[in-house]
Amino acid sequence: MRLLKQLVPVAAVAFAGGMIVGAVQGIPFLTLLLGVATAVLAVLVYARTVRWSERRAPVEVIAKGAVAATVRGMLIGAGMFAAVIVNIAFLGGYRIEGLGSVPGAVAMVGFMAAAAVTEELLFRGILFRIVEERTGTWIALVLTGALFGLVHLFNPHANWWGAIAIAIEAGGMLAAAYAATRTLWVPIGLHFGWNFAAAGIFATEVSGNGASLGLLNGVTSGPALLTGGAFGPEASPYAVVFGLLLMVVFLWLARRRGNLVPLRRRATATLSR
Repeated sequence: MRLLKQLVPVAAVAFAGGMIVGAVQGIPFLTLLLGVATAVLAVLVYARTVRWSERRAPVEVIAKGAVAATVRGMLIGAGMFAAVIVNIAFLGGYRIEGLGSVPGAVAMVGFMAAAAVTEELLFRGILFRIVEERTGTWIALVLTGALFGLVHLFNPHANWWGAIAIAIEAGGMLAAAYAATRTLWVPIGLHFGWNFAAAGIFATEVSGNGASLGLLNGVTSGPALLTGGAFGPEASPYAVVFGLLLMVVFLWLARRRGNLVPLRRRATATLSR
């Protein structure tokens, strides 16, 4: 029941906010304002529902240290996407043809803030965290990562390879980031940094949704096996490799910090109750 009690209100904010932000995308600063407002409201609703349904403080979205953790995540996410683009460009799959649009990039800040925050609250804050309590870290990572990939099949230009790539490089990697830090701010920052770099800086396709107006006028061309095709660089083998490597690093950190939840211990505790 905790899943429903937490998913429904946060999903309602995500849906309503997404509709409103999408409706004003042609007005950059309004998109920025409403996108950030959606993100803030989603966090507040999540914190309130956790307090109500679990009778505990929502420490995973605690304000203390939130800015620093989010910025760290943003730098990792943006750096990871930049590494993907550099490798694609090295083989001739991406080139810059000039400057892009500052207003377009401003709009992307709001749009991607709303998307990153709501998706991380839903998939890592609620689904992964609660499933992990029952199944352990490894099973929860696989299940929620696969679900995250499947959800992206509904995007335009989506295909099974793109969904698998998203499941690994995003679903698995972001869950591992949460497991390593036990805060949602790092995966939120990482998610935002990746998406904003893709759309707001390099102006590439994001999860099959088409290219956006970014700070650069970038052109992707060449074989889909290299560039990810219409789905975007997220379906590039480079993105999968870098995401997988980062997931391994986060899981190593989680193990070193004692943050991995084993199945046997949780199952035994549940039976004893």
